Amino acid sequence: MVEFAPLNISLSRRLQTFAVTFYLFLFLILPVIVVYILYSLAVSSYWWLLCIYFGWWILFDKDTYRTGNSRSELFRNWILWKWMADYFPIKLYKTAELRKDKNYIIGCHPHGILSFGHFLNFATESTGFSKMFPGITPSLVTLPSQFFIPFRREIVKWTGSISSDVESIEYILKHPEGGHAACLVIGGAEEALDAKPNCNDLILSRRKGFCKLALKHGASLVPLYNFGENKLYNQVENKKGSKLRIFQTKFKNITGFSAPLFMGRGIFQYTWGILPYRQELNTVVGRPIEVEKVEGRDPTNEEINELHKKYCDALIKLFDENKEKYGFDKEAILNIL
Repeated sequence: MVEFAPLNISLSRRLQTFAVTFYLFLFLILPVIVVYILYSLAVSSYWWLLCIYFGWWILFDKDTYRTGNSRSELFRNWILWKWMADYFPIKLYKTAELRKDKNYIIGCHPHGILSFGHFLNFATESTGFSKMFPGITPSLVTLPSQFFIPFRREIVKWTGSISSDVESIEYILKHPEGGHAACLVIGGAEEALDAKPNCNDLILSRRKGFCKLALKHGASLVPLYNFGENKLYNQVENKKGSKLRIFQTKFKNITGFSAPLFMGRGIFQYTWGILPYRQELNTVVGRPIEVEKVEGRDPTNEEINELHKKYCDALIKLFDENKEKYGFDKEAILNIL
C-alpha cells in the first residue's frame, strides 16, 4: 500500500526535497537529456553550435578539471546545498585540528549509493568544512567521466572537484605552501554494490595507491567515516556469486561505474522511488596520520603496507569509538575487504 506524504508539509521540508531532487536530476537524468540535445543539434542546421562549444572546450578548458581551479565559492555556498544538507540532516564533526601548512589525503568511507555525504562535505560548504578547518581547501576526487558530459561538467568543476587520475591528485598534493586536501572515496564503484542498511563492508584491503601517494608527497592521511550513508537506500539482494552481482561487476569493469538496483522513497509518497530516506548523517573526521616524505625514490612495498595497516587500524578505531553515538549497534564491526 502506498503511503502518501501529507499535504500540510512545511515549506522548508518541500525545499529540502526539491534540493535532493535537483541533485538526482543532475547526476542521473541530465546526462540522458544532454545526449539527446547533442544528437538533435548534430543532425540539425544548428550543428555549428556544437563546433563552437567543443572548440572552446578543447582549446581553453581541456585540462581545468585536473586542477580544481574552476572552483566557485559562490556556487559552493549556494543556498540549495544547505537545503539538501538539511534534508537528512547531515552534521560534520572533527576530532583534531588540520594544520594549514600541510597537505592531506582524506579517505572518505563508505561510498554509499550516490555519496551524498561526501558531496555535501567537500563539494559544497553546506556543512561548514572551511569554517571547521580554516586554511584547508578540499577537493573531492571523482571519476574522469564526470567531466566529459557537457553542461554538467561545468557544474562539477564549480564545486572544486578533480579527476581521479594520478596527475590530478598529485597536483593537489604538490602545493608547497600546504593547505590542500584531496578527498578520496576509496571504496569506489565496487563498494557501492554493498551499500545497504546494516552493511559495514569496505573495499580497502587492496586499495593502496593512496598510501603510495602519501609517502611520495609527505601528505598526511585522514580517515573519515560517514555514519548513516549506507542507510539512505535499500538495495536488491546481490550476493557475491549471484547472477545479478556477476552482471553488475562486468558492467562496472566495462563502464567504470556500477549499477546498483536501489530503492528509496518518492517525491509525493514514502513507499518507493529514487529519493533517499531522511536518514541522519554524521560525518566524523579522524586524527591525521603524519607521513614522512620518501625522498629520491619510490616508496617500497613494505613502507606502503605499513602505512596502509596504520590507516586501516585508525579507521577501525574511529568507527568503534563513534558507532554507538550515531545509531549503530555495539556489536557492529567494520569489515575491511
